[in-house]
Amino acid sequence: SVTLTSTASTDAIRATSGKVVKPGVWQHVFVTYDGSAKSSGLRVYVDGKLDTSRPDTRALSKDASIRTKVPLRIGGRLNRPGLEEVAVQEVRMYGRKLSDREVKDLADGPALVAGLEAGEKRSKAQGDALFEHYLAHEDSAYRELDGKLVALEAERDQIKARSPLTHIQEEVKDKMPMANILMRGQYNKVGEAVEAVPPAALHPLPEGAPKNRLGLAQWLVDKANPLTPRVTVNRFWQEVFGQGIVRTPEDFGIMGAAPSHGELLDWLAADFRDNGGDVRRLFKLMVTSATYRQSAAVTPEKLEKDRDNALLSRGPRFRMDGEMVRDYALAASGLLSSKMYGPSVKPYQPENIWDVVGLPNGDTRNYVQDKGENLYRRTVYNFWKRMAPPPNMDLFNAPSRDASCVRRERTNTPLQALVTLNDPQFVEAARVLAEKALVQAGGDAAKAVDYLVGRVLGRAPNEKERSVLMAASKDFSAHYGKSPEEAKALIGVGESKPTATIDAPVLAAWTMVSNQVLNLDEALNK
Repeated sequence: SVTLTSTASTDAIRATSGKVVKPGVWQHVFVTYDGSAKSSGLRVYVDGKLDTSRPDTRALSKDASIRTKVPLRIGGRLNRPGLEEVAVQEVRMYGRKLSDREVKDLADGPALVAGLEAGEKRSKAQGDALFEHYLAHEDSAYRELDGKLVALEAERDQIKARSPLTHIQEEVKDKMPMANILMRGQYNKVGEAVEAVPPAALHPLPEGAPKNRLGLAQWLVDKANPLTPRVTVNRFWQEVFGQGIVRTPEDFGIMGAAPSHGELLDWLAADFRDNGGDVRRLFKLMVTSATYRQSAAVTPEKLEKDRDNALLSRGPRFRMDGEMVRDYALAASGLLSSKMYGPSVKPYQPENIWDVVGLPNGDTRNYVQDKGENLYRRTVYNFWKRMAPPPNMDLFNAPSRDASCVRRERTNTPLQALVTLNDPQFVEAARVLAEKALVQAGGDAAKAVDYLVGRVLGRAPNEKERSVLMAASKDFSAHYGKSPEEAKALIGVGESKPTATIDAPVLAAWTMVSNQVLNLDEALNK
């Protein structure tokens, strides 16, 4: 071991080699130190090879120095017996840290001399050592390439050091996967060994497919397997129409519901399969169909015969998922960020919501709200703490993410209205939308109403809707005209700053009108 001490044995760094000195053999031992005051800066070489088998985590204290009046002693410490029956032939000290190559050259020196003196009688090992020495010191092209290699390896090591470690699974090489039948399910009563193959009742593995995870993947998407495209198409249909052709997307077995339109499901699945699983084409096919484009209006007859629209007697109409509701409000106002990928973001959320479940020293102890563009990114990028999910998503039946969810429940509660009416994200979106409407209308209330309705609902308002919204704008203008402080408080919600060229009472009034439009069933429902 090598010890560098400052003032006491406790203020020292140490490097210890795991190799034992061989008796009766001269060995080359070398130590380098980089001045970092850490044990990791000490490197021990034995016969030119770096040995790091026993790392030490100690470090010298701040401003410590290893320059002392105590003399250097090899083989022991001051006033302590040294190593017995050990001889030292030569000691060298350098004023700088030597590289690995330089240490190896020092260690190989005697062997290289012996190889040169041996001439044609030199052994293969001596010849290889001389050739390696020639490449390292005489061949300029080799030295250039070796330097590039060292730099690339150092860059690789730096990338590995700053990157998280991800564990992956890999198939066992040259060995077939197998398992044993457990007699009556008892782990200590092992029965016959069986190989990995699909159940006999289903189609076999494709010809040439390996009996591993790759083979299973090929089996799943094989044209002989009708279940994969049927399940996939059914889930896409559920996204567009609110419920699948099979109402139990998690169960296509005998315990699940029968398809309402079996032939349609078969045709869609076959078409999806034969067109290479083209998702864009499938969605275009569904949304341009006469079934999807029919009116969602409900008549007494349709309600009596097809209450749940299982027979597709009318167009789909259902409340959007929580993520879609939030993203739609941001998109209608123009706030939605188009940025893709990147780490999770933390938008508006009630204060101190993580206090109850946050660990004292955890890295998610406190919720720190983001700023700028991160407040307006798509909801799919929102940070999700399992023990304290975002309340505005939880109220809209977002799943807990503890398990896979193939079908969400849909409820309609007053709490959802409280979110869309009062959540800072929605109030801010309504204010930004009102600003755009007022700028576009140039002070014309009727044009402002037309802009709001067109932007949110994608159509022009009828006369009744226009009159209702115009009357609401007058009422709100009168209220905030008398309460300018309330107006300033309302338009001050959110991080983005309100337009200074629009009077606060006017902007507040139209913010409320925008909020009304964003809360219409036609805006919240698909």
